[in-house]
Amino acid sequence: MSHLYIISAPSGAGKTSLVAALVREWPDVQVCISHTTRAIRPGEQDGVNYHFCSLETFVAMQGRGEFLESAEVFGNYYGTSQQSVQQMLDKGLDVVLEIDWQGAQQVRRLMPESRSIFILPPSRAALFERLTTRGQDSQDTINRRMQSARLEISHYCEYDYLLVNDDFAEALAALKAIIGAGRSEQKPMQSRLQPLLNELLED
Repeated sequence: MSHLYIISAPSGAGKTSLVAALVREWPDVQVCISHTTRAIRPGEQDGVNYHFCSLETFVAMQGRGEFLESAEVFGNYYGTSQQSVQQMLDKGLDVVLEIDWQGAQQVRRLMPESRSIFILPPSRAALFERLTTRGQDSQDTINRRMQSARLEISHYCEYDYLLVNDDFAEALAALKAIIGAGRSEQKPMQSRLQPLLNELLED
């Protein structure tokens, strides 16, 4: 039985790096790639980091009800294809959505069985340093992201799990433990281990 995981964090908390490391180590965990209207950044690839599309295309998809969730962030639009998520779940994959608190609320309403994880930075100072040293944004953008981080973090109580990304290896281990626990639940494990259970219980 596959699960849908929502992972949220303020920009700069290291969410994307943690999820990328998780997917590299566990191929049966996959990220559903979001659609976005924002401009592609240096080093990004269409269909790998995001499905980059025009505002007109995004609005048309939204009008057809194709998004499981969608939100506007810093003047750009982001959305997750409901069909893509369902196809991945049907293949038996655990699916990760890297979305903000707005999208998380929408997904929980439509798929209440989903699990949600919120990633925190170790401090405000560490968050500011990470945003500054990655060298992708202007000072105005960094200041705006710091202001937005407080709003994002204020929704932590809506999530099932919290983890702090201070030491990367420890944070990755905690993330793997959460997803690993989902795989050990009684019902999905019963299905996987039924032959063994039958053997152990036979007269």
